[in-house]
Amino acid sequence: MKNTPRAVALTVGVLAGAMAPLAATAGEVTLNGEGSVRYTPDSARLQFTANAEHALSEKATQQVADAMRDWRTAIEPYRDQLDDYTDANISLYTRQLPVRDNSKEREARAVASQTVSFTIDDLELLNPLIDHAQDIGLQYHLGSHQFFHSEEAELEKQALANAIEDAKDRCQFVASQLNKTCGEVVSININSGHQPITMMRAEVKSASDTISSIGPREVSASVNATFSLD
Repeated sequence: MKNTPRAVALTVGVLAGAMAPLAATAGEVTLNGEGSVRYTPDSARLQFTANAEHALSEKATQQVADAMRDWRTAIEPYRDQLDDYTDANISLYTRQLPVRDNSKEREARAVASQTVSFTIDDLELLNPLIDHAQDIGLQYHLGSHQFFHSEEAELEKQALANAIEDAKDRCQFVASQLNKTCGEVVSININSGHQPITMMRAEVKSASDTISSIGPREVSASVNATFSLD
């Protein structure tokens, strides 16, 4: 990635003697380098939950079991493509309904839920799975943090490589302006916060096409490097 040269901090070594020629002076330049890689997510982490509430706990749990049975039947054609699949998140608790008349006994309700979660590496499955969840009445939340790239670690390395190359290019430019050459790296600090910058677009076209576009993302990196000037 080629960036417009920015202002840099230039540190010139102290002269060995008052009459020492400038060419014999050791010099260093410290500057920043930035890099980024743009990509489109190709995978997603999904989670769907079946909820039920009833005066009897066995009724609530049965309703959840029925919903999960319908879900398993609906996703059977895709089951082999759902990675890290688990439906072991189950809960059952009792809540007290509010009453306006304090003379009456508060009614208790059993609340049951079961959550299924998994990842997909084919986003073509996204809309069919959401459609089945909606038909069955499962609850879900779909956010930008649930989308990722299967080779995100490699993309972060490429962004870092671009940042290092940018620092080298800037060093060469500065050195050429001083009639010098960019030498070895004296020190380098790497920004460890290589977090993707989300630019997701989720558009609703129709009931059968819930998600029509997942926009690009950008992973970035930066370095602060000191080079010797020869």
